[in-house]
Amino acid sequence: MDREQELMKLLSDAGIDAMITAFRKLVQEIVFLEQQLTELKQYPFISVNPKNPAQQKPTPAAKQYKEMLQQYNNSIKIMIRTLERNKGTETSPLREYLENMRRRN
Repeated sequence: MDREQELMKLLSDAGIDAMITAFRKLVQEIVFLEQQLTELKQYPFISVNPKNPAQQKPTPAAKQYKEMLQQYNNSIKIMIRTLERNKGTETSPLREYLENMRRRN
């Protein structure tokens, strides 16, 4: 099972069949971004001045990785929110934990 099928099965298992076609493009985008991020990891992210090693700057690969990672994270957040709404989870585990901590104090 490839990554796209895996993500689509996750949506299908959550009962989001009515929105599967709408999410297909998002899933394809997530898979594409994962592939690009993996590819970019092969390149150096910092350029060091050979005459002065204290001088360093990010490479174009680092900048591109940062931008794509932001897009990837946003896409994953959309998918997670949809899955949580569909299964009826209104509060996140973090919110539940913080609420429990507040009650103890």
